[in-house]
Amino acid sequence: MKPDPVQGVPARNLVPAWTPDQRAQFRHAPMTFAHGLAATGLFEDDALASLLDRYPAELYDINLFDFDDQGQFRLRTGVRGRLPGDKVLEGIKQGRVWVQLRRVEAHYEALRPVIAAAFDEIKVRLPDFRPVQLNGQLILSAPQAKVPFHADSPGVCLFHMRGRKRIWIYPADEAHMPQTGMEDILLKQQTEELPYRQDMDAAAQVFDLEPGMAVTWPLHAPHRIENQEGFNVSLSVDYQTWGSRITNGAHYANGILRRKGLPVAAMSRTPMPARAGLWAASLALKRAGLVEDKIANLDRSFELDGVKT
Repeated sequence: MKPDPVQGVPARNLVPAWTPDQRAQFRHAPMTFAHGLAATGLFEDDALASLLDRYPAELYDINLFDFDDQGQFRLRTGVRGRLPGDKVLEGIKQGRVWVQLRRVEAHYEALRPVIAAAFDEIKVRLPDFRPVQLNGQLILSAPQAKVPFHADSPGVCLFHMRGRKRIWIYPADEAHMPQTGMEDILLKQQTEELPYRQDMDAAAQVFDLEPGMAVTWPLHAPHRIENQEGFNVSLSVDYQTWGSRITNGAHYANGILRRKGLPVAAMSRTPMPARAGLWAASLALKRAGLVEDKIANLDRSFELDGVKT
């Protein structure tokens, strides 16, 4: 697979053909598949250092999680400071932080057509899959980095490029992903992290990701990640379909109704027409500004320079 010398996009086979089982599992069960994104050269050190140099500061997340022996964590967020891109990269490799560059589909120009081409190929495999929005996060993480038990509100495909990591994916049921938790995430009353107990691991599916592997899971399925070896680079692409957008809007509206003391049905027992009505209500509720965003201004407690432990 030869990259295009201008765009860095392989001509084909960013996502090789899927088996019938993979096609059946997509969005219904955790699954892995092969990809060729790393062959574009867009995730090598020189390209990453240049990107880190010029990336918008407001889209630059630097996180450090301190874990105890029960898997509970404390989050610290940081800032880049005045380090140049190559030094930021060195700091990630030597520490246990992870850096997330949000909206890479808009701000890493050479990567934008790669994301689009990969999802075009997925849509060929799955004619009923029609995402209406794609947002990318480039995640650079240290060899010892861990990401705690959490859930994302959109659908996610995680394309792994460098290093080795292990991911635990849990059922999207009330025991692991309480409906009130997703409501609070969508209302921005809490970050995506969720209460975790080690005995939950018995219900998880576990995957070891090597470069060239991707993993995806059902909407709202919680998961956690531990790097296993080396400097890790992954591209997380959030996708929204009309179904996921309507379901998330319904969760938002339910969160407001719950705060008003009104009855809320389980989402699993809410048919799509009822979800659509709640979604429509959520549009007006968001404009009304009935709840305060509690995560907009997280304290930045360290600079990346010097975080080596």
